[in-house]
Amino acid sequence: MAILLDESTKVLVQGFTGRIGRFHAEEMITYGTRVVGGVTPGRGGQTCLERPVFDTMKDAVRETGATASIVFVPPPFAADAIMEAADAGISYCVCITDGIPTQDMMRVKRYLRRYQATARMRLTGPNCAGTISPGRAMLGIMPGHIYLPGRVGIIGRSGTLGYEAASQLKALGIGVSTSVGIGGDPVNGSSFRDLLELFEADADTDAVMMIGEIGGSQEAEGAAYVRDHMTKPVVAYIAGLAAPKGRRMGHAGAIVSAAGESAAEKVEILRSCGIAVAPDPSSMGRAMAGVLGALVAS
Repeated sequence: MAILLDESTKVLVQGFTGRIGRFHAEEMITYGTRVVGGVTPGRGGQTCLERPVFDTMKDAVRETGATASIVFVPPPFAADAIMEAADAGISYCVCITDGIPTQDMMRVKRYLRRYQATARMRLTGPNCAGTISPGRAMLGIMPGHIYLPGRVGIIGRSGTLGYEAASQLKALGIGVSTSVGIGGDPVNGSSFRDLLELFEADADTDAVMMIGEIGGSQEAEGAAYVRDHMTKPVVAYIAGLAAPKGRRMGHAGAIVSAAGESAAEKVEILRSCGIAVAPDPSSMGRAMAGVLGALVAS
């Protein structure tokens, strides 16, 4: 079992015929993802990678029965692509696009709330690496070969650090149930708490690694959820311990603007909630191995 995505999930690629969309769609197909078609307005009726291309998401969902999509649409049009996916009945959407204006994402968040919670599309990203359930399906741009199937969930704002965590775990013989990139923008589709809830309910996930960074309050909100609701151990790493206050570091959301948003403050919050925190990126795998060892011993 995995969260969000498995080998039965039918996937559409938005921006299918573009250079980036086509390249990553081919990688996902090779990995085993069930890509059933894609959407590029004005290209309906054509084929790409031996799969049909549609003009609209509604046409594509009606013809293919897809329940998930991945967005490789340029920033000025990406928000419209996400909302089109929601209107078409997609259950899970990953937005890879970087550089979407914050106001556009605020509009997307408001738009999604017009749907009842039980029928609302789940969105991860934008500006994320995607989601992978190792050995089953990949909906993103990550190098699939570094992920070993297993029972540790990963949630990260940074795609690169998510790769590093997966690689370290694999070197230690520890596999991943699902790894989810939530993106590094100030406004994103899903938070740490949203994904922690899913992993807590997943019978085939034994522990979770949470990879955060400076800026925003999502790590603190996730820590509070772990303290109050989670029965599974959580290991965390927070990037940016050396970042000067007020300096933007890479991601648009990685800027300290208020109390509790620096890396040091987040580490203290996480530890106060009973979460083991890796002191540096090279020790993420060892920290998880220690927690799993203690879990087995108990």
